[in-house]
Amino acid sequence: MPDILMHDQMVDMQTRFAFQEDSIQTLNDIVTRQQRQIDVLERELEIHRQKLTELIQAAADRAPAVTAADERPPHY
Repeated sequence: MPDILMHDQMVDMQTRFAFQEDSIQTLNDIVTRQQRQIDVLERELEIHRQKLTELIQAAADRAPAVTAADERPPHY
């Protein structure tokens, strides 16, 4: 009887271990996919940041220079 109980416990542990391995692999695949998505989004964000900086600089270059004499007094 103890051998049967030990065998059943061993089978149960092996089954749990197999499910845990599968779960870990699934989670690893998800994390890997998410990291690739994060990498792509970071590259896109950097591209947009550079374009925005260029647009701001281009707008500043085209804008007429404002001097203190051109500004409205604070009471307007």
